[in-house]
Amino acid sequence: MNIHSALQTLGINPVGNIAASTGQRTIKGQGTELKSVSPVDGSFIGSTGTVSIEDFNAVVKQAQQGFGEWRKWPAPRRGEVVRQLGMKLRENKEALGALVSYEMGKSLQEGLGEVQEMIDICDFAVGLSRQLYGLTIASERPSHRMMEQWQPLGPIGIITAFNFPVAVWAWNTAIAWVCGDTAVWKPSEKTPLCGIACQNIAAQVFAEMGVPEGVSCLVQGGREVGEWMSADARLPLISATGSVRMGKEVAKVVAARLGKTLLELGGNNALIVSQHANLDLAIRAVVFGAVGTAGQRCTSTRRVIVQEQIYDAFKAMLIKAYQQIKIGNPLKPENHMGPLIDLDAVATYLKAIDIAQAEGGVVCVPGSVLQGAGFESGCFVNPCIIEVASDFKCTQTETFAPLMYLMKYSSLEQAIEIQNGVPQGLSSSLFTQHLQEAEHFLSFAGSDCGIANVNLGTSGAEIGGAFGGEKETGGGRESGSDAWKAYMRRQTNTVNYGSDMPLAQGIRFEF
Repeated sequence: MNIHSALQTLGINPVGNIAASTGQRTIKGQGTELKSVSPVDGSFIGSTGTVSIEDFNAVVKQAQQGFGEWRKWPAPRRGEVVRQLGMKLRENKEALGALVSYEMGKSLQEGLGEVQEMIDICDFAVGLSRQLYGLTIASERPSHRMMEQWQPLGPIGIITAFNFPVAVWAWNTAIAWVCGDTAVWKPSEKTPLCGIACQNIAAQVFAEMGVPEGVSCLVQGGREVGEWMSADARLPLISATGSVRMGKEVAKVVAARLGKTLLELGGNNALIVSQHANLDLAIRAVVFGAVGTAGQRCTSTRRVIVQEQIYDAFKAMLIKAYQQIKIGNPLKPENHMGPLIDLDAVATYLKAIDIAQAEGGVVCVPGSVLQGAGFESGCFVNPCIIEVASDFKCTQTETFAPLMYLMKYSSLEQAIEIQNGVPQGLSSSLFTQHLQEAEHFLSFAGSDCGIANVNLGTSGAEIGGAFGGEKETGGGRESGSDAWKAYMRRQTNTVNYGSDMPLAQGIRFEF
């Protein structure tokens, strides 16, 4: 499907797309125009309006009103709405995948995979809608029953990043909706049309299912809109995906009003290659982890830590593999890697290479900006590998680009110490065929990350497991497992079905 057909299928116009939506009602916006330009060829795709503070307040008010009705729907009925959304996404997978690829720059295969993640989380949430379980707790008082249940929080604020312009919205909304929450979403200003597309698809389903207005809300704009969301006490939870810098600002503002945050921030992910590893498997994982999405995943492989006995052999294999990477228009299936998101990202990439070299890093696969036919946007780069020592300061920083640091280790304990010795703690991986090494890596003395894999890469998580990380990654958990609890409030209930009024702890109070 070409991009023009995709845009038509998704109801996106070259100009005049909405700044906000509450499901049934759209708002053109009183703010400035927001233009979307593809990093693939530098072409203008379309524009949207942006919201003013008055527009924003109107949207949040509607989300509050919608919550009052939506939370009364039985959870399985809400789950049926999400099931229908998954079906509609299946119908639009090709078009939405193409838009993701063209507006963001990731390969078409990855764009389609991102839409599949949306479908998968819908399937997960449908089952969850019949399992929002509590607990029964033994009471110390006779003729008393204690229990724990979960109640919806209210309108949820969702701030997403450009690198996964549709999937992260679905991770949050599919679960929030079955929990009984409504959602107010600010997509990245770098990928606004993906936001319009998702809202259009959801609006079709919601109209067919009679869903109240305000359950699915969209607001377009820049940093100021995220600041309004963070400061707004009507949004009890802010789920924010982005940089560590952004996450710290969000956390500070939301904490000041005693709200809740779910933060998915930076990752400086390491992959350890043991002398006991299957090197063919490890090479495949490293290359996809470092090159996939042009290194613009929070789970991208940034550091590869190789046992010194196999270091030279593995480096040679890695260089050979990099020579086979095809870079170009991501809509062409033969290409493995598309462009970086914009020229600022390219400048950051080149600066990081200079910093690593100045510290003593040795470039073994050079990074550069590609020029010539097909690369006119200036956003295409060669992926880079730099050999470094484990104590180099450059390895402490995440560069959102295909820049990978290669280093040696002697013992597994040293490798784990190197891996854990950074501020971030999202994803980690060990390649080994040695059972004791694998178990040590997964033990309390092993990886300190939210995700720890053995014999698969740092990138490409499934929705069945909770996704997120520790330290400066933010501590949030989205998607599978019991991540649904972040979107609800815990309530302890005690029922006295007897004829006496005994007090806890044996306290006597007679009058």
